Amino acid sequence: MATTDAPLTPTRPLGSSDLMVSPLCFGGNVFGWTADRDTSFEILDAYIGYGGNFIDTADAYSHWIPGNTGGDSERIMGEWLSARGGREDLIIATKVAKLPARAGLAPDNIRAALNESLERLQTDYIDLYYAHEDDESVPMLEWLTAFDELVKAGTVKYLAASNFTPERLVEALELQREHDLSPFIAIQDLYNLMERAEYERVLAPIVAKYELASLPYYALAKGFLTGKYRPGTTVESARAKGAEVYLGERGDAVISALDAIAAAHGVPVAAVSLAWLLTRPGVTAPVASGRTAAQLADLAPMGSLELSADEVAALDAASA
Repeated sequence: MATTDAPLTPTRPLGSSDLMVSPLCFGGNVFGWTADRDTSFEILDAYIGYGGNFIDTADAYSHWIPGNTGGDSERIMGEWLSARGGREDLIIATKVAKLPARAGLAPDNIRAALNESLERLQTDYIDLYYAHEDDESVPMLEWLTAFDELVKAGTVKYLAASNFTPERLVEALELQREHDLSPFIAIQDLYNLMERAEYERVLAPIVAKYELASLPYYALAKGFLTGKYRPGTTVESARAKGAEVYLGERGDAVISALDAIAAAHGVPVAAVSLAWLLTRPGVTAPVASGRTAAQLADLAPMGSLELSADEVAALDAASA
C-alpha cells in the first residue's frame, strides 16, 4: 500500500509565494450542497487528519440549491473553523464574481464581497483570493488595482484567476507587471485525464512563462475518474449526468489503464487519477472533493503515490 498515516503531509510551494500547500486541495463546493453541516465537519476533520491544509471555496457555493443563498460553503467552513481552531495552519482560498448578488469585478463589489466572505469564514484574512471569472464590463486596470489594494491592506495574501481566456489572462498578468500590482500567482481551470487538449495547448505555456501554480478543477472529471462510472452501472450522484458523457471507447481505455496501475499500487483509482495530474508541469495541487469522509479516503493516497515513467506514459497514451 502506497499510503502513510498522513499521506497529504508532503507540502510544496504555491507558485512564487511563501505558502506551502498539500498536494490535494479540497474542494469545498460540496459543503451545504451534497454534504450537510455535520457531514462537512466530518470531511474537514478527516482531511486535516490526512495532513491536508489547503481548502478551496467560493462565495457562489452553492447558491443554485433551493433554499441556499450563496456563501453556504463559506458559512459552514467558518463554523468549523470556530469550533476547531487552527486557522493559522490552513491555506484558505475563496473567490468573487459569480455569486448573483455579488456578480462581476467592479471595485466596490470586490471589496464588499471580500468583507462578506471574511465574515462568513470567521477569519480576518484570505490566503488566496480568486477572480472567479472575467468581467469585461469593468476596465481591467480598475479591478486589478482593487485586488492589489486588498493585498496591501493585508486582508488578502495572494491573488489568483479562474475561467479566463488565455488572451485576457496574459493581459492581466502583463498589466500587473507594468503597474507593479500584486500578481496572480495561480490559476484554477479545467484539466484532467479526460479534458487535456485545450489546457495543454493554450494554458500550460502561460503557466510556464509566468511561473504560475496550476490548481486544476474537475480533477476527477465530475467523478468519472474515480472508476465508478462503467457501462451498465448506475451511480446515484448529483454529478452523474455530467460524468456519464465520458463513457465510450476513450473513457474505457483510460479506466482500464487506471485499473491496472491502481491494482499494482494497491490504491483506489481516484488516487491514481490525481497522482497523474501531479506529474504535469506546473500543477501544484488538483482541486477535488468527496461528499463523505469515505470518499475522501479514496483520494488521500495520491499524496504519497509515485507513478513510474511507464505508468505515466500508459495514462498519457490512453487519454491522448
